[in-house]
Amino acid sequence: MAPGHVAYGLGAQYGLRVTAETVMAWERGTALPGERELMALAGVLWCAPGELLAAASTLREHRLARDLAVDDLARTLGMTTAAYRRTEDSGRWRGNERQAVALCDALDMSAAQFLTATGRNEELAELLTRAVTTRWQAYVRPMDRLVPLDRILLQDVLEQLHADYQALMVSTLSWNTTGRDRAGTAGEAGRDFLDRVVEEFWRTAGI
Repeated sequence: MAPGHVAYGLGAQYGLRVTAETVMAWERGTALPGERELMALAGVLWCAPGELLAAASTLREHRLARDLAVDDLARTLGMTTAAYRRTEDSGRWRGNERQAVALCDALDMSAAQFLTATGRNEELAELLTRAVTTRWQAYVRPMDRLVPLDRILLQDVLEQLHADYQALMVSTLSWNTTGRDRAGTAGEAGRDFLDRVVEEFWRTAGI
């Protein structure tokens, strides 16, 4: 189907005024269809909405990929429709731990995808940085509230990351170098490790 045919179908079947140029912009990724437009586009092209999306990164995209209505998902989570819609609009999760687990189940999201979709990656990186450089035990509870993972698994992962970081720091401190060289080497290695700490967290957790 040419863009003009798609635009005609959107108008004839769904009453949407969309130009061929707009359809071409959607194809190129320079513009994004709204929720109603996406659902109509899937209908015109005889496919599921999720097939028209690249890798979902927001809650709305994950929901559309599963072809779930806001009302139905909110009911599953035990939230009002208005409260859930505010969550999608803001990209910030305000539900409790039980609702977070239910959301991941309903949208078939991994823990990593959940944090990305709810804008919590920076908070995760900050907590992990503190956990590996100080006492990891103090960050089990904050991490447990943040990440929908089994607590025992979470403890094991934090302990392993902490041990890896400490071993890395020890290995860079050679008695054959000056104090300045040691500090510089350790600092560079530490920064390199912390740059990868979130990736290592998910890898160690098997996500």
